[in-house]
Amino acid sequence: MTMFDDRERAHEAQFAREEEMAFRITARRNRLLGQWAAVQMGLTPEETDSYAKAVVQADFEEAGDEDVVRKLFGDLTAAGVDTDDGTVRRALAEKAIEARRQLLQSE
Repeated sequence: MTMFDDRERAHEAQFAREEEMAFRITARRNRLLGQWAAVQMGLTPEETDSYAKAVVQADFEEAGDEDVVRKLFGDLTAAGVDTDDGTVRRALAEKAIEARRQLLQSE
């Protein structure tokens, strides 16, 4: 029975590691997205840092990426940046790849 308990604990530990990594990738992606959008809006470095944190926080509003896309698109449009939903979603995909790469390199 101990062997089965050990296997179960190993699977649970692996699942926890994968979930933590997914959370870290999403948080880093959102920070990178915030920085990207801040450049588009012409924000100062201080404003960029604050805005990137706000984008990370926006992801906690609902499950999935729609809350982040909605925030970015709304803020970019309000700032007079000529953009569309597709541009924001492409940036989201690109920053997800970049975030994963950065985290894997840092380990």
